[in-house]
Amino acid sequence: MAKLLLNADLGESFGAWQLGQDEAVLPFIDLANIACGFHASDPDTMRRTVRLAQAHQVKIGAHPAYPDLVGFGRRSLACSPAEIENMVLYQLGALDALCRAEGTRVRYVKPHGALYNDMMREPTKLAAVMQAVARFDASLPLMLMAKADNQAARALAQPFGLQLWFEAFADRAYDHAGFLVSRQLPDAVLNEPAQIIDQARRIALGEPLIASDGSALLLMADTLCVHGDNPESIAAVAAIRQLLDGMA
Repeated sequence: MAKLLLNADLGESFGAWQLGQDEAVLPFIDLANIACGFHASDPDTMRRTVRLAQAHQVKIGAHPAYPDLVGFGRRSLACSPAEIENMVLYQLGALDALCRAEGTRVRYVKPHGALYNDMMREPTKLAAVMQAVARFDASLPLMLMAKADNQAARALAQPFGLQLWFEAFADRAYDHAGFLVSRQLPDAVLNEPAQIIDQARRIALGEPLIASDGSALLLMADTLCVHGDNPESIAAVAAIRQLLDGMA
């Protein structure tokens, strides 16, 4: 990827319950990570979000998760590698069916929440996700968390023939190894637009961030995430778009 692309998690409403500000975010992003029904969303929301992404010429990615609507996919579940492979395949198929109905396709995959965090700490879970993506469509890039050292993830992806997109977060705090600080801890989510914009700028320029222990953390990223359910991030997204465009 030649430039840092901006992505956001979208389509996370469910039935009558509305979450996020998808229409406000879409004009500023390159990639839309659309929930696939396991942590949020439903078929109507998914198809509507696909249509919105197309209207803004934004690439569509699948955002599969643990089956955890109550916990919004943010709770770790004791799933076997086979179960993870099957649940990811199931969700990819569901979103891709709705994309095909609208004349488009899923273009990449970004796991959500606890599944995303667990696979970055447990190679067997990451391998299960990789196997699901490879068996569905090995040409789809898989989005992973950019850490201080990405070599293990690259090595694991090689037998599957997958392209990896490494992702950094404009609105989350990091520990010294490049893992996200747990949302259960104070200051895990950045709340000031100026702080979010500054972190985005540092990532885009390849400058080190300040980790939670005060150490310097350098993240080499292909894409930058802004969370659509974070009002402060939405307030900052236009400025981040202008920042990235100015660096292109």
